[in-house]
Amino acid sequence: MFIFPLFYILVVLPVILIGSFFSMSQVCFFVALLCSIGCSYYYRTMVGYYDSDMFAVLMQYAILYTLLATIIQRKLIYAALSFTFIVLYPFLYPQGIALLFAMYLFVVAVLVVLYRKEPFSYVAIAIIGLALINIPILLKPILLLLIFVAYTKKLLQNNHWVYLGLGTLGALLLYSDITSLIINKFSLYLDRSVESSGLHFFQVSQTVREAGIIPFDTMANRISGSVLGVFAALAGYVALVMRHKEFILALPLIGIGLFSLVGGLRFTVYAVPIAAIGAIFLFHIIAMYVKDKKFYYPILATLTAAMIYPNITHIIGYKVPTVFMQKEVKILDDLKQISSSKDYVITWWDYGYPIWYYGDKNTLIDGGKHHHDNFIVSEILLTTSPLEAARLSRLAVETYIGSDYKNIADTLFKNHQEDQVDVSAYLEDLRYGDVTLPEKSRDIFLYLPMRMLDILPTVKMFSNIDLSTGKPTTSPFFYSTQRFQDSGSVIQLGNGVALLKQEGVVQIGSQKVPLGEFIKIRYDQNRKLIIDRQTITPMSRLSIIYLESYQRFIVLDSEYLNSTFIQMYVFENYDKELFEPVILDPLVKIYKLKI
Repeated sequence: MFIFPLFYILVVLPVILIGSFFSMSQVCFFVALLCSIGCSYYYRTMVGYYDSDMFAVLMQYAILYTLLATIIQRKLIYAALSFTFIVLYPFLYPQGIALLFAMYLFVVAVLVVLYRKEPFSYVAIAIIGLALINIPILLKPILLLLIFVAYTKKLLQNNHWVYLGLGTLGALLLYSDITSLIINKFSLYLDRSVESSGLHFFQVSQTVREAGIIPFDTMANRISGSVLGVFAALAGYVALVMRHKEFILALPLIGIGLFSLVGGLRFTVYAVPIAAIGAIFLFHIIAMYVKDKKFYYPILATLTAAMIYPNITHIIGYKVPTVFMQKEVKILDDLKQISSSKDYVITWWDYGYPIWYYGDKNTLIDGGKHHHDNFIVSEILLTTSPLEAARLSRLAVETYIGSDYKNIADTLFKNHQEDQVDVSAYLEDLRYGDVTLPEKSRDIFLYLPMRMLDILPTVKMFSNIDLSTGKPTTSPFFYSTQRFQDSGSVIQLGNGVALLKQEGVVQIGSQKVPLGEFIKIRYDQNRKLIIDRQTITPMSRLSIIYLESYQRFIVLDSEYLNSTFIQMYVFENYDKELFEPVILDPLVKIYKLKI
């Protein structure tokens, strides 16, 4: 665990080395200072929130350094280093291969345009392209050695190297499908709809904040601390490229940073080091124009401090609670003691890693695997049929294990196959039909935390969809808040929602809806659940739940009210033939499947 901050610190090393190529060695300290204090790095490296993107950033800037060194120093050793880093990169962060392809194309462009008459240019194109080409990895170092021997022993003529270099580029373009790979990677984050082929699953990128559209000022703050700062960085980068054309290689990293406007917050971190280099280069130019050179470093330090200041203020004002509270960890520890490590816990993916770490339990979805199986878990948590929830839980876990841990939804529903399952009919059978379940191999638990109330509509989106058409099946209403004002006759719940007591209606914007039930829930001194129900309008689908112990109001329709989560967490109401409670705490309710 302590190696993680080391990667964060090491990211300044390739940045300093890059700066030394462009007569900036005297100011590399300022570059390192600015790029390491960027608030985007702070957000991505907090304890409990450390992200794999930080490994990717280190490797990408190490690769950028070796590529620049290959072009500037004209030595095979740097081409070999580029080859090594690129070959190793997919083992650390395979999602970033498209970015390496883009950088390689810029390398080819620079070498062909600026150094096309030199045989080394085509040797470098061949070596770096070899690292990216889709051939067995064990064959790559052998071919690299042959190129080394042929070049150092001068076994080939100059025109042969041209053929080899351009041939490698051609093979890469033809057989690795670079263009499609880059477009597909961008499309993955740009596409905010359901999947277009096979079953139309709802895409997780639509609900993850770090993958959502962000405003320009947020992007600027994350990359350079302020809007003014990011413009300074861009101006400095343009000036740097004008003076040192090789630095065009970093343009894909700038592009990734700008792509964060539509791709999400996670992409800002990739542009932070190059933005720091650009900004300091601009400050370097400004300071150089001062006639009295004794003011050079004071001016550089002052401008750098002004650039760092908003980053520090962002950090000071950004406080994030721990992922789990101590009591929640204790509950998972209790679960760990009464169950086996081979057992499974079904819950939303937000809680997957903590359950694995603290509870020593397996999960179907977590922070690293949350794709089509989100549909399965969402359906279990929000179906109105306890029988379906129980049957689907057993089917999901046993299918996952029996299929060697393949995607459950694709396996159960035969996605993209000729005999693709009618999912609506399949789920209908689980609710009412005579279904043969696989043999039980382990225990299964439902983990229902109070904190899920805040994201329940998001969870619902993944199962509230007709997989054959991609369209929502219903439009259920759910609103939860702990901020309200009770004026006596009206309870203002915020966001245009209010309870008009005398009329017995709920106002939602300009619409007034009859209130079906008002349900008050509290815990007594012995933590026993007390439920008081008051029927207002018997036929209305809309109800209000008041969780007195938490000062929380929930406005919801009958589809949510009768769901697995609300019934089993809020009301502790469960089918005794299908489930049994193992932990009933106000923070978390855990039930064990009996079938």
